[in-house]
Amino acid sequence: MTPPIGKSGIVGLIPHAGAMCLLDSVQSWDRATIVCTASSHRDPDHPLASDGRLDAVCGIEYAAQAMAIHGALIAATGRRPVAGYLASVRDVVCRAGRLDLFPDVLEISAGMIAGDAAGAIYEFTLQCGSETILRGRAAVVIDAGAPPATARLA
Repeated sequence: MTPPIGKSGIVGLIPHAGAMCLLDSVQSWDRATIVCTASSHRDPDHPLASDGRLDAVCGIEYAAQAMAIHGALIAATGRRPVAGYLASVRDVVCRAGRLDLFPDVLEISAGMIAGDAAGAIYEFTLQCGSETILRGRAAVVIDAGAPPATARLA
């Protein structure tokens, strides 16, 4: 079991800064799983909110940040990846309309199904207490590099 990691430790692991760093802590992690917590869903100035509403589908970003932290923690080099991209989400089940209506801390869990230096596939779950709000699978591409240059006409 690993000791919890607070917000200042998280900021050092992912590129998200300020209000876009959505997670408060990493409660536990190992080579295959991570469990994080967040309370930012209650922030009236949440950067993903629209007209004061934080749609539950925004929970995918919470899960993506948990996956990014996990990738940085298990990186063989001990350095966080240069870049990571959420390539796809599948089998997403959303059981609520809004995150901002949940009064308690969110728990975000992600488990790596498969992965290598180029990417990973994770299962993720977002819960509040015993209620599952969102779950699904995500494919992440790691260090994908810059997009190909466009051809120039002579």
